[in-house]
Formats: sequence, C-alpha cells, structure tokens
Amino acid sequence: MEDYIVKLVVSGVISWASAFMVVRRMFPKRSFGFCNRLVSTIHATLAVTLSSLTVEDWRCPVCPLASKSSPKQMQTLAVTLAYLIYDLICCLLEDKRVNLDNSIHHLVSIVGIGAGLFYEMCGSEMVASLWITEISSPFLHLRELLKELGYRDTDLNLTVDMLFAIIFTIARMICGPCLVYVTLSASNPLLIKAMALGLQLVSAFWFFKIARMVKYKMTKRTKSKAVASSL
Repeated sequence: MEDYIVKLVVSGVISWASAFMVVRRMFPKRSFGFCNRLVSTIHATLAVTLSSLTVEDWRCPVCPLASKSSPKQMQTLAVTLAYLIYDLICCLLEDKRVNLDNSIHHLVSIVGIGAGLFYEMCGSEMVASLWITEISSPFLHLRELLKELGYRDTDLNLTVDMLFAIIFTIARMICGPCLVYVTLSASNPLLIKAMALGLQLVSAFWFFKIARMVKYKMTKRTKSKAVASSL
C-alpha cells in the first residue's frame, strides 16, 4: 500500500501541475493567481465529493474512530496531499517570497495528512477534517476570481464574501472543534492529535482575519451608502 500511495502522490503532483498548465493556456490573459485559483476550486470540489463518498455511516460521519483507513480514504487523502504540495510550490513561485501564514497552513496540512497516510490510521477523522476545511474553499477562490473579472466592490462580490465567511465559521469554528475533541479523545497517535490541534489553531487565526475583513467590508459599505445618500 505504501508504494502505491507514494506513486499516487507523485502522479498527483504532476497531474495538478499539468491541470494548471492547461488552464494557463486556456486563459493566457489572466494572472498566474487566477489560473491557480481555478485549479484550487477544482480540487476543493473534488475533495468534498471524494470525502463524502468515503463516509460509511452518515449518522456518524467520523465513525469508526481511530481505526485503520480504508483504501478510499487513503486515496482521497493522497489526492489532497499531492494538491497541497503543488499549491505550496505555486504560492512560492507566485509570491517570489515566503508568505509565513500561508506556508505554515500548507506545512501543517501536509505533515498531518502525511502522518495519516504513514500510520494508515484515522482515515475517518482525517477525511472529515478534509471535508470541513475544503467546503468553504470554492467561495474563497470565487471572491478573488470576481475581483480580477472586474466585480470588486459589487453586490455580487459582497455576497460571495459573506457566504464564504458564514460557511467558514460554521465549518471551522463549530464543526472543527467538535472533530478535534473526538480526535484527541480517541486512541490516535500523538502526531495525529498534535496536527488536529495545530490545524484548529490555524483555522482560528484565519477566522479572526476573516472577521476583520467582514467588519471592514461592512463599514466601507455603510460609508459608501451614506456618501451616496448625501449627494
């Protein structure tokens, strides 16, 4: 199984890079980041779909706890690990410098998923974590895509911003802590527990940044309406 997973991750990195090059060729006038976000949206949709297909019992999506990962769970995690490696490289190439926040997020996720694949355990918890972290990603990328398409500061852009913030909050700050609790309570390897806690701390950090973004957007919106009404 280990050799198969390694091959799947390597081929996955190549596949995601190839997908980026295809998108880049399809949209030559768009920015590097625009094309990468399209690939990221494809991954988020695929990750949520594959994660949903691995659930054995929707009455308890994270069951069985601390158990051996199923082949489907291993494949799903391998696909996302490959994407995270690809995306980390893309982010470094795009920024041409190390973005500490983004790099830590990627590295925590890569180490966490890598540990799960190495131990071949905790598949239910990790797939649930993948579902929680990726469910808001399409809206995250859509808000940036809309800006490049000329919809910055429009009602559509604001709607997507709010949908992203709401879904992120419910998934990461309500469902996330529940998942961390059951992961820490179960007989999981110490590294898996540490990564679960680390990912939740990263989510909390991003939550506060998103809350500030929403506050700024709403304040700006209110001021714009006040100026417009005074004219």
